[in-house]
Amino acid sequence: MRPIRSLAIYMALVFGGGALLAPWLYLVTQWAAGHWPALATLAGTPFYRFVLRSILGLAVLALWPLLRDCQMLNRRELGLANAGCPPAKLAAGLCIGFGSLACAAVLEIGCGGRTSSLSQLGPAILQPLAGAAAAAVVVAILEELIFRAALFGILRKTLPWPVALAGSSAVYASVHFLQKAPTPPHIGWLSGLELLPAMFRTPADGLALVPAFFTLLVAGAILALAYQRTGTLFLSIGVHAGWIFCLKSFRLLTREAPGAARSWWGSDKLIDGWLPFLILAAVLVAMIRTRGCGSIPNSSAKC
Repeated sequence: MRPIRSLAIYMALVFGGGALLAPWLYLVTQWAAGHWPALATLAGTPFYRFVLRSILGLAVLALWPLLRDCQMLNRRELGLANAGCPPAKLAAGLCIGFGSLACAAVLEIGCGGRTSSLSQLGPAILQPLAGAAAAAVVVAILEELIFRAALFGILRKTLPWPVALAGSSAVYASVHFLQKAPTPPHIGWLSGLELLPAMFRTPADGLALVPAFFTLLVAGAILALAYQRTGTLFLSIGVHAGWIFCLKSFRLLTREAPGAARSWWGSDKLIDGWLPFLILAAVLVAMIRTRGCGSIPNSSAKC
């Protein structure tokens, strides 16, 4: 049970430590903005965002000690071993990720749930799209290391892997629902801890979050199953990056149509509608039923 204990300590450190660190980062930023006006925009960021960024920062920094304590620092344990053909797995993952949500986007536009705004944007859209691509790569790598290599990897050391898959997917879905919270009138060193319960609260219209939660739950299961099947993170990273790029592109290139059924089509977030959930659920079912080349642990496929 040592890996589970180490994981529990890691979670407590990440959330508790991030909440304690956030006020200091916030106050230092306010002080620095008074001397360097270029930091004014950063200083105007709501306090809850400092809490989120502190939590993420500690999650990354504490990852190495966690993996070391669980004896998971070699490339194989991290899911970074050169099994099979990594470039092919990345490419396949990008196609699966981008293609699955692109299907939802095309159906929404074709059926009148969204309208395309591409003709109004022109060449100016290239820079935001490049930023979306860069964000997709960075976020996919970090989240796959945290949620699949570490969380799922540690849980399956002591639990049956389907149980580990379900548990890690539930955590993955849940952390995406940390809510906005008002900045306290006075920021003290305990303000981050005091704000955490408000960030974890369920909003009054909690039912509106149901499609998004189930979509993210299925997404986590797809990514964990891809890791379990291939023995590496390359396919998972590709799928994850494809999803993120599609989501950010969707927000940039489309607008909500008047009178559209948001519960079915979703908002500009795309994943908060039932259609994307059904499409990703179909992808998960297909992965469960398919065990082809490149989807078997320790595959010997060559490039």
